[in-house]
Amino acid sequence: MSKIFFVLGKSCSGKDTIFQSLKENKQLNLKTVVGYTTRPMRVNEKDGVEYFFVDQNKLEELKKAKKVIECRDYNTVYGIWSYFTVDDGQIDLNNGDYLYIGTLESYEQMIDFYGVDLPLYIQVETGERLARAVNRERNQSEPKYKELCRRFLADEEDFSEEKIEKAGIKKRFENNNLNQCIKEIEQEIVKKNKVRIK
Repeated sequence: MSKIFFVLGKSCSGKDTIFQSLKENKQLNLKTVVGYTTRPMRVNEKDGVEYFFVDQNKLEELKKAKKVIECRDYNTVYGIWSYFTVDDGQIDLNNGDYLYIGTLESYEQMIDFYGVDLPLYIQVETGERLARAVNRERNQSEPKYKELCRRFLADEEDFSEEKIEKAGIKKRFENNNLNQCIKEIEQEIVKKNKVRIK
């Protein structure tokens, strides 16, 4: 059976950058899945690339059609933002291995749906993550610092040690050096997938 390599970690752990690097590595031969969200698009994001950006009505329509595999709702300072995965034909486990990115909650729901369990958990020291978060938000056309603080604190609860242990995640990849971290993850995928990297 094919595999889903699931990149996850707290906000500003570098998981988006790592995901993009793994996605672009043709030797790994991993297909990707684009998730859906109701949150506003950030500067430099494109619809259908980072996410499919939809409204609440579209989410409800997909739920009624029983197309939503997993959904996470966040009560932000700007209202409820939903992130979700849709059974839209992107994933076919009879036809190759996949790379996906999400939260601990979405990881567990994907396991329930697909029965796959290959987490790639990215970890960064708390102070460094906060500094990265502030710098990233500062570059937005309309910085949302209140939401940054809410999300940062929520991550501490959402990715508690108890929840990580409960999800069965044992291996962690320290992102102190981005290139080294990516190399270690590539080696892990090679080990699980038995593909070769030059």
